[in-house]
Amino acid sequence: MRPEALAALAGSDYIIHAGDVGDPAILPTLEKIAPVTAIRGNIDREPWAKELPAVNVLEVASTSIYVLHDLAQLDLKPEAAGFNAVIYGHSHKPKQQVKNDVLYFNPGSAGPRRFRLPISVGRLKITPKRISAETIELEI
Repeated sequence: MRPEALAALAGSDYIIHAGDVGDPAILPTLEKIAPVTAIRGNIDREPWAKELPAVNVLEVASTSIYVLHDLAQLDLKPEAAGFNAVIYGHSHKPKQQVKNDVLYFNPGSAGPRRFRLPISVGRLKITPKRISAETIELEI
């Protein structure tokens, strides 16, 4: 676990891990900062990872969030299902966009560098009327 990622996550009220955990020790480390919702990614193939769901749903401050690893496997219409945000990973490429009043957010990856992508984590800001996302590029 990168110390820069831990520092960026310090003070979080909640942590979402969108898969490719890689090392089972990462989740307890994150839980020392805040409660964690984690899902299984395509590299999470070891026996410990079978306990992680492929998708998860959580509600934070009346905001419904759908979490999956690969956005291409999204099998519902988030706006019709009442979700305010879809958090995903897989590509390790930070991205955010709003479609049909739903925030789609990939925070990137704080794990091993892939290709020439930045090392990053994300932060959601949730208020009763709004959800927004910020990508935090880590200085490594």
